Amino acid sequence: MKLYLKYFQIHLHSQMQYKVSFFLTVIGQFILSFSAFLEIYFMMTRFHTVNDFPFEEVLLCFAIVMLAFALAECFVRGFDGFSSILGNGQFDRILVRPRNIIFQVLATKIELSRIGRFIQAAIIFAYAIPRCQIIWSADKIFTLILMVISGVVVFSGLFIIYASLCFFTTEGLEFLNIFTDGGREFGKYPFSIYGEGVLKLFTYIIPLALFQYYPFLYLIGKTEDIKYMLAPLIAFLFLIPCFMLWHFGLKHYKSTGS
Repeated sequence: MKLYLKYFQIHLHSQMQYKVSFFLTVIGQFILSFSAFLEIYFMMTRFHTVNDFPFEEVLLCFAIVMLAFALAECFVRGFDGFSSILGNGQFDRILVRPRNIIFQVLATKIELSRIGRFIQAAIIFAYAIPRCQIIWSADKIFTLILMVISGVVVFSGLFIIYASLCFFTTEGLEFLNIFTDGGREFGKYPFSIYGEGVLKLFTYIIPLALFQYYPFLYLIGKTEDIKYMLAPLIAFLFLIPCFMLWHFGLKHYKSTGS
């Protein structure tokens, strides 16, 4: 952890060398995410509810997914940009260093400019939570925290899958953005509105619904089944096949010849 904090300090110092560029990027990220908020706002002013979910509940759902994605993109950016690490030969240097490989990939890039998304998610939280009429208790607070942490884990797992496939393709496969950026976009609304097929896909294959939809039902009081509250814990198991794929790719890596 001490070494990771040292890496964090280096990245912070590096990005602060160009302060104007950094803050413009933060503002750009905020504006880009704000357009998604406007999309929800204009649609909900027209239809008022979506599948019996009012505007405030949709906003809370959106904020949870946005917060989880922003944290994953900030601290797991090394895996998201792994194709460049692989292509320029940097990964070959990582292999000969006496530190854990996953740790080194994580520490290669910390994208602090993603704080723009984080700030917007925090603002939406501050607006939506008092208006959702949730009766807050220890279990509801625990559920909310668990949703965010589990969301970071699931998005991080998707970035690891993306990086693992780069061992065989060298270049990143853009279709995986369907589940990363696409998952963030789908997560603007509760997954049930997309139909049973999509809900099953994001439950049993890519477990986005396990941290977004099911615990959200418990959070807003649509169910009192404790299994819904603990659904995000099951999503942690998603990391097992992700790391298995990573180690499989690492085992078959033969350098890019850079």
